[in-house]
Amino acid sequence: MNEDRFGLPVGTKSVRALGLYAEAVDRILSANAGAEALLSEAIAADPGFALAHIALARTAQLYGRMDEARSAAARASDCAAGASERERRHIEALTFSINGQPARAMAAVEAHLQEFPRDALVLSLALGVYGLIAFSGRSDHHEAQRALLEALAPRWGEDWWFLGYLGWSRVETGDPAGGAGIVERALALNPRNAHAVHARIHAHVELGETKPGVAFLTTWLRDYDPAAQLHCHLNWHLALFELDLGEAEAAMTRYLAAMRPAVAQCAPMATLADVASFLWRCGLCGAGPRPLPWDEVADFAERRFPRAGLAFADLHAVMAEAATQAAAGLERRIGDLERLAADGKLPQGRVVPMLARGLAAFARGEPAEAADLLAAAMPDLTRVAGSHAQREVFEDTLIASLIGCGRLEPARQLLARRLARRSRVQDTTWMAATA
Repeated sequence: MNEDRFGLPVGTKSVRALGLYAEAVDRILSANAGAEALLSEAIAADPGFALAHIALARTAQLYGRMDEARSAAARASDCAAGASERERRHIEALTFSINGQPARAMAAVEAHLQEFPRDALVLSLALGVYGLIAFSGRSDHHEAQRALLEALAPRWGEDWWFLGYLGWSRVETGDPAGGAGIVERALALNPRNAHAVHARIHAHVELGETKPGVAFLTTWLRDYDPAAQLHCHLNWHLALFELDLGEAEAAMTRYLAAMRPAVAQCAPMATLADVASFLWRCGLCGAGPRPLPWDEVADFAERRFPRAGLAFADLHAVMAEAATQAAAGLERRIGDLERLAADGKLPQGRVVPMLARGLAAFARGEPAEAADLLAAAMPDLTRVAGSHAQREVFEDTLIASLIGCGRLEPARQLLARRLARRSRVQDTTWMAATA
């Protein structure tokens, strides 16, 4: 039987289909565009190629096209009758994830990795800011991902994909310098690995290296396809760097050209998180035009996430609804989140509606209430998923709320810790306001 580049069996007799599949998997793992076309060619060469069908399903899932993903996963299962055990379990794990069964998916991932620790697409389900571990509601999801990767590291060696995630896990668990060194090894092996680029940018953020981050990312993005999975998010990071440097006009120009819902080509949840948190930050620091272009974001949130239940999306939908004063929709969403949390149906728990009510209070001009709610939520903030950089918007709102209601000392303490790590124009402005 043929093998992939990880030494795992691949059930196709077509050399052409195998080559196309291998290239497509690397494009998925590196967050580059073009995997779907390659997989479609592989399936044309071998219509019964089960792994190509499930990889196509995973690609559709990554872009939020869930009907397509479920259909492709069903086709993979239909083709898997004569496949090897590795292939059948691979398809099963991905299918659980695609069909919205995260607990079964994670159990399948853990069992599969015991025997096949180098199955990258299966391992990838557990990783990242939107993976199974992050969305489990665990407060230690960064640490859990690092522990998983470090346990597997002896089986992986110098693999560009694995090293990128291993480095990122260290960046997010308090070792940005050590993580950055691992990420550089990944980029030396594959400079076009967008996930490793993303990890390097997180290291720049945590180390306070704003200008080096801008220089690196500005150059790297020139050759990155706008249809690629991380195009919007990497531009989001660059726009935040520009805000940090006080270059609000450049940041807003970037938003309009590469991030807003009308132009972004990435998954709906990732788009919503990036655009809503960016505009919310602009509102906090007085950057950008007035009014800010919230209407498009609110329409997008209502269209793509009309019902509560996906906590990270809901929190960013709340920002759009609060900013546009869509009171009825806002109250309905928060009420639904509260009911889901009370019924034990929201993995992240009560911290989500608490943050949502804090954001709503801030938007309607009640900073004392916002400060109370947001401060109470901070101990459980990591449970909402995302990265440190993504969750910082909630701390930003807490600081603005504390200053707004005259509680200057706790605001000063938060700002002192942040400014000790890196310089930001807005933090310096806020610190002056606490004097």
